[in-house]
Amino acid sequence: MVLPSGEQYEIAAAGYRAVVTESGAALRVLSRDGRDLVHGFAEDAMSGGGRGQLLMPWPNRIRDGRYSFGGRDLQLGLTDPGHGNASHGLARWAAWTLEEHTGTSVSLVYRVMAQTGYPWTLDLHVLYDLSANGLVVTQTATNLAPEPAPYASGAHPYLCVGDAIEDLELHVPARTRLLVDDRQLPTGTEPVSGESDFTTPRRIGDTELDHGFGDLDHEDGRATVTLRDPASGDGAALWVDGRHRWLQLYTAPTDGPRPAIAVEPMTAPADAYNSGTDLATLAPAGTDGDELSVSWGIHAL
Repeated sequence: MVLPSGEQYEIAAAGYRAVVTESGAALRVLSRDGRDLVHGFAEDAMSGGGRGQLLMPWPNRIRDGRYSFGGRDLQLGLTDPGHGNASHGLARWAAWTLEEHTGTSVSLVYRVMAQTGYPWTLDLHVLYDLSANGLVVTQTATNLAPEPAPYASGAHPYLCVGDAIEDLELHVPARTRLLVDDRQLPTGTEPVSGESDFTTPRRIGDTELDHGFGDLDHEDGRATVTLRDPASGDGAALWVDGRHRWLQLYTAPTDGPRPAIAVEPMTAPADAYNSGTDLATLAPAGTDGDELSVSWGIHAL
């Protein structure tokens, strides 16, 4: 028998514990001294709602799965059939191969072969590393093709503090948000205001979020989202490096349980393969710029 998410790789350090899965190289568990920092999924289950998955070689959605690059018109499979989009890349359900597993870190690799809709071969690599400073995740892509390749990356952790988010305070250092249509595709941007403005920490309450946020304020090279229980002082923080210029935030609707909030690091926003916004171009194999490495992390407050 094989578990739905395959092999389980546990690491630990300084009171932190994490479990990474073979399927999608996903972050299934992250805790500090027994307190969950992410809302993951059970060992005998598959990831639901993108929980913990890596989003490579693009995050979020591509309109109709269609885009043009390098003089070619390309069509991806519609992995979000309800909205008619290609969603969250090509590696989230793949069986990643273990590269190295120590007591405090684990690295996995996956080769995306050239295929319909993405005719380039990439080597993807992820390193999860735990220390007293929490979890650091480094995602790397290397172009193995002889021509340039479009690329963006993301991840899909859900932060949690306790069992519900309504009474938690959220801080998001973002000055703009994406406007989207009923297919969750961008139609423009606007300054954050009202329910979308978390530049000053405030209670989540009944706010519903499913938006991309940009113009992140990076301090000392990092932009940090915090989620905190004002009663206990407990919290969780997610930071991103300077290559991550976008965050997608998602809460479940208010008519059901809301145990966590997805805080998704993204190097480019939804539909970047068409808009070109912050889309990276990996140089041909063996030349300068054929590799891109980005980092993000989570720690307890």
